[in-house]
Amino acid sequence: MDLKLQGRRALVTGASRGIGLAIARTLADEGCEVLMTARNASALEQAVTALTASSSIAPRILPADLAYEAERARVAQWSGEIDILVNNAGDIPPGGIADSGKLFQDWNLKVFGYVSFCRLIFPKMVARGAGVIANVIGTAGERPDPAYIAGSMGNAALSAMTRALGLEGLRAGVRVVGVNPGFTSTDRARMLMEERARTQGLESWTDLVNALPFGRAAAADEIAAAVAFLVSPRSGYTTGTILTIDGGRSLM
Repeated sequence: MDLKLQGRRALVTGASRGIGLAIARTLADEGCEVLMTARNASALEQAVTALTASSSIAPRILPADLAYEAERARVAQWSGEIDILVNNAGDIPPGGIADSGKLFQDWNLKVFGYVSFCRLIFPKMVARGAGVIANVIGTAGERPDPAYIAGSMGNAALSAMTRALGLEGLRAGVRVVGVNPGFTSTDRARMLMEERARTQGLESWTDLVNALPFGRAAAADEIAAAVAFLVSPRSGYTTGTILTIDGGRSLM
């Protein structure tokens, strides 16, 4: 299916690995001009080398620590006029309420980062009367986890923002959507699973994977394909919606 994304300009944050890299690759394969940003410069360079080898479009990159407002503003200015914003950068650490003393620091990258990019870019899209924002959030906002309380709170807040902006952009032709991935095959997901296995007294984090629907985690490319569809004109009647991709776990 042609997603009709040819020539669209897309900014993907947290794009050097995992879900962000998969999204950048998928959008590039669909013909988007992809702008990639992440904290690790060498990882970004390796990612763009890999993408260039498989796509005729060479992504542009800008290393930046998106936990800082000045860096977010620098990336937004560098990006110029974009058609698609994919908020993906974020690494809220696990922990219970006793571990939440650095809550605002933990939220700097993902929660305040997403809010900041929306604040910087959403009004420009509204002024143009076109644009799509996709927020990659996570299922902890739907299924609060006491062992991941800062992440649960943060994800719930981002889900509320996604729905509210989806409503605000409705009349202006700007769409805002979200994706809530469940456990996905990334280095970060493995870290979270290892921590959860430790708190539950399990011998191995693979015991948690085996208990997932289909007996596996999601593939990053599966999440990326959903994001690409949602930001495309093929999904042009979708806004304020958050798609949960967790193999049905949220129904169990």
